[in-house]
Amino acid sequence: MKENEIITGRIHSFQSLGAVDGPGIRYTVFLQGCPLRCIYCHNPDTWDPAAGQVCTVEEVAQRVLRCRPYFGELGGVTVTGGEPLLQPDFVSALFQRLQKEGIHTVLDTSGAIGLDRAEQVLQYTDLALVDVKFLSDKGYRDHCGGDFSRVKEFLALTQRLQVPIWIRHVVVPGLTDAPSHIKALADFCKQYPNLEKIELLPFEKLCLEKYKAMGVPFPLEDTPAMSREKLNRLQTLLGQ
Repeated sequence: MKENEIITGRIHSFQSLGAVDGPGIRYTVFLQGCPLRCIYCHNPDTWDPAAGQVCTVEEVAQRVLRCRPYFGELGGVTVTGGEPLLQPDFVSALFQRLQKEGIHTVLDTSGAIGLDRAEQVLQYTDLALVDVKFLSDKGYRDHCGGDFSRVKEFLALTQRLQVPIWIRHVVVPGLTDAPSHIKALADFCKQYPNLEKIELLPFEKLCLEKYKAMGVPFPLEDTPAMSREKLNRLQTLLGQ
């Protein structure tokens, strides 16, 4: 990155006053581009790294600052996607700008990107939401098209840099909803002392219209949505 360079990012969309992507009320920035093809992806419209609108860091920062009065003590900004670590220069510059304003920064990521990109972002990250999708190399490769070893390397990096993490996991009926699987998830997460909590997220199919509009088949179209009642029962197995 050159001095005085105007850094831009490709943005899919913005959401103000969100309450599900980190602590408190948050302004969420959805970035464009993702290298994974997760079987249950609910944002296929973010896959293309060349799509979306181009914005400068300052343009996004000004959008955020207009909503700052609503953040309260816990809120702030979450950058998600897509995969935000595909645009590390933009995210790190945006987070650095926001931290100068005293705004809490959250990175929502798969962690499945090379560490050379991750470290420059994590140094300005107050909290990382890490989506641990599957717990084996085969499961990750077959259902996401990615490398689970990179996720583990990313988690180790957050530990080394002492960045707090929330681990998130989508629970899919017949795929990741067995009690034994949830207990294995809890055991996996225990190795990270910077872990603050584990969030189980229900598989839903609100994305079906997006897939139809794109002319892309949704692999789990015939899979039922995850029951909230069962999800709550599984949550108790985490021992939180």
